[in-house]
Parts: sequence; C-alpha cells; structure tokens
Amino acid sequence: MTKQTFIKGAMILLAAGIINRLLGFVPRIALPRIMGAEGVGLYQLSFPFLTVLLTIITGGIPLAVAKWIAEAESQGDSARVKFIFRTSMRLVILLASAVTVAMVLLAPWITTQILPDSRVYRTFMAMSPLLLIIGISSVYRGYFQGKQDMIPSAVSQITETVLRIISALGFAYLLMPLGVEWAAAGAMLGVVVGELGGLFVILWKYYSEKRKAKQMENAKPSAQTDKNKPVLRRLLQISVPVTGSKLVGSFSYLLETIFTARSLVAAGIASTVATAQYGALQGMIVPLVLLPTALTYSLAVSLVPSLSEAAAKGDNAIIHKRLHQSMRLALVTGAPFVVIMGLFAEPICRLLYDQADIAPMLQLIAPVGIFIYLQAPLQAALQALDKPGTALMNTLIGAVVKLVLIVQLASNPDFGIYGALIAINVNIVLVTLLHGISVLKFIGFHMKLLDFIKVGSAMLIMGAAAQFLMNRQLLPAEWINLLLASAASVAVYLLLMIATRIIDRHDIVRIPLFGRWFQ
Repeated sequence: MTKQTFIKGAMILLAAGIINRLLGFVPRIALPRIMGAEGVGLYQLSFPFLTVLLTIITGGIPLAVAKWIAEAESQGDSARVKFIFRTSMRLVILLASAVTVAMVLLAPWITTQILPDSRVYRTFMAMSPLLLIIGISSVYRGYFQGKQDMIPSAVSQITETVLRIISALGFAYLLMPLGVEWAAAGAMLGVVVGELGGLFVILWKYYSEKRKAKQMENAKPSAQTDKNKPVLRRLLQISVPVTGSKLVGSFSYLLETIFTARSLVAAGIASTVATAQYGALQGMIVPLVLLPTALTYSLAVSLVPSLSEAAAKGDNAIIHKRLHQSMRLALVTGAPFVVIMGLFAEPICRLLYDQADIAPMLQLIAPVGIFIYLQAPLQAALQALDKPGTALMNTLIGAVVKLVLIVQLASNPDFGIYGALIAINVNIVLVTLLHGISVLKFIGFHMKLLDFIKVGSAMLIMGAAAQFLMNRQLLPAEWINLLLASAASVAVYLLLMIATRIIDRHDIVRIPLFGRWFQ
C-alpha cells in the first residue's frame, strides 16, 4: 500500500475535493431550475436530521480508526490494524441497522411534529438507505486514511459525486410532474445511488490491497497481537468525545433548521416562503462559501494521522510544522474566494441561480469565510492531540449562542432570514477563535500576525484590481467579464503572496504533478 507524505496526501484529497465541489455545483445550479427554491428547501430540510443520525452511527469512529491505525502502523503491528478495522466495522453496522429501523418507524411522527414542513416525508424515507451505506464507507475511508493512503478516498468521492449528479437531476426531472415533494425525494434517491457507487469503489480497492497483503504474508511470518486487549473500549474512548463534539454540531444544524423556519413564520412569513428562503440560504449561498473547504477538509483529514503519528513519537517540531502548513494553506487559498464572493455577489447569484435577490445573503456571509477555512485544521489538531473534549465544549458554546440569536433575530420582521445569517456568522467566528485559543494553550501554536497583515493587504489590492476590471466591461458578456476580473485579480494576489514570501518555490514544488515544473 502506498503511504503518502502529509502534503502529498492533502493535495490528493484537495484535487478530489476541488473536482467534487465544481461538479457539485451542477445540481446546485440545475435543481433550483427544475424544482424551484421551494423544492430545494424540501430537499435541504432532510439533511440536518440525516447529519444527526450519521453522527450517532459514525461520529468519531472513522477518525478514531485513522488515528489508531496510524499509531499501529508506526509500530509495525499489522495484526492490530486488522483487529481495529473489524471491531469498528461490526460496531458501525450494528448501530446503522438499529438507527435505520427506528428512523423508518418514526418517520411519520418526525416529519409532522419535529421538521417544519410535513411534505418532507417522501424525501425523508428516500434517504433511509444512506445510514448503512455511508456508515460502512466511513470505516473503509478511516482505514485508508490511517494508512496515509488518500487515493481510495479521493477516487471514491469523485465516483460518488458523478453518479449523484446524474441520478439526482434525472430522478428530480422525471418526478417533478408528480409534485415538488416527489422531485425532492427523487433528488435524494440520486444521493443514495452516488453513495452506493462510492462504496463499491472503495470496497474494490480494499479487497485488491487485501489480496496483495496476503501474498506478502505468505512470504514472511506475521506479527502477533493480543486480541484480548480492550479494543472496543479504547475505540469508544477515542470516538465518543469526537462523536459528542460532532453531535453538538449536528444537533445545532438540525435545531437551526427548525428554529429558522419557525422564527420566520413567527415574523409573519408564510410557511412555503420560509421553506424557500431556507432553501436559498442552505442550498445556494452556503455551498458557495464552502467551496474552498475542499482544501480545508483535505488538510484536516491528512492532519489527523500525521499529527497522531508525530504525537506518538513525541515530535513537537513536526506537530508545529504540520499545523503551520495547514493553517497557512487554508488562509492563503481561502482569501481570494472571500474577495470575489464579497465584491461580485450579485452577478454570481444571477449567473449561477438566476436569482440576484439572494446576493445580499452572500455578501453578508462572505467576510466570515476566512474563519470557516481556518476552523477545520484547528479542530483536527485538537482531535489528533487527544483534546476532543475541548473541541466539544467550544462547539457547544458556539451552538448555544447561535440558536439564541436565531430565535431573537429571525423572528424579528426587520431581520427575517438575515437574522439567521447573522447568528450563523457569529457562531463561525466564535468557534474558530475558541479553537485557536485552545490550540495556543495546549501546544503554544499560533499564526504570525504579520502573515495575516500580508494576506489582508493582498486581498485589498486584489479587490481593487478585480473591481477595476469588472467596471471596465472589456468583453461583451457579463460572465466572461466576471471570469476575466476574477482570474486577473487572483493572478495579482498570487504574485503578491510570492513577493511577500507567504508562498515560495518550495511550496509549489510539493504539489504533485504541477510542482515538478518548478524544481
């Protein structure tokens, strides 16, 4: 099995993440045109509940598998690796089966009494197979990530995305004549098809590697391990605090959905309009802001096994180095997106969704994008350094503040949906700052203030260049002018990053394929 370096592993996942995010915008753009913002709202209403259930099933188990397998691999204990994997898989299958049965039986009550729109029932039922499929996939991905082989996860993600796009759009289009609720259910069925495809890919990779490993084991004696050690107990000790932290975030997302819809109705907005507004926020605006998290996700996934291995060896220098690399990459790559989304919110929303009226939401959330991008590496660092309880407390504080603000602001007719957006912004900033303070406290790590000043100055210059080019309207079509202004201003930004030595030749050389031209 091929073990990648931290940067190479992150870049492999980054490449897959970028492809997935770009492809993912195909349904984001097409679904509103097929079933409208109301249909997107029904489709989105199911995901918070799905997130809660998946957190209960998987939660911290994939991360615990990746962390523990990385430690076992560093000690050459291959037998221990197998036992960890099998125990994790049994636990996830048991939980997924139980939760799926409970979900199906309680679906009528959940969709009428808990979720804010009963029309979500069909979408809710369509997503029920996802619990077992995603649960099994997550253990396999944790296994490969623990071995620091990111290629299976990357290929699986791309396969899942392609199949999901084709199936979701196809089913939504075919079922739309039956009503918007059927179209939303069809889109969810597309997600199921995509996840099944991703699972088959990672299963094929796993059993291919297993056959190779058996051939090698026949040539040499295998290491023995004590299977009586409390594997399940330690697995739960690692995963439960992480699950708790994620569960806080998942419940926060679910309650955010419920509180937002009900607060909007309390503000005098019709239920169907509230569903449409929520669909625009979560189905159109938030995915745009989360586009750069393709990088932060890849950094976080690669960071956990890398930091776990370094911590097991007591190598503090590597811990600081890896965390600095992650934070700097997240900051540098996320900043241009913040500028472009903030400046060109209206043309972006008009060209992508044909709904320029939602642009103010994008302008409001764009500035806090930087905090979103920095949050993932910080949280991954806390989990890898055995501080998941701290991450849990930080997330809980942010969730409580967010929900209180949603109830206070979204129910006010003067704020409406923008009240919910303000609450989300406060949550993002607060949790990121708390994570940063915690990492500083535990390992003494912090970003240099000068780096933020350099990146901030480059963002201002980039923004001026972008606005200048957009105002000139050098080309006939608006979308071409937008691409030109964005590309040219990003080029200016990158030159400034190189000139201020935030990026150097060595950073570029580390990038697979592309970097060899700069050696």
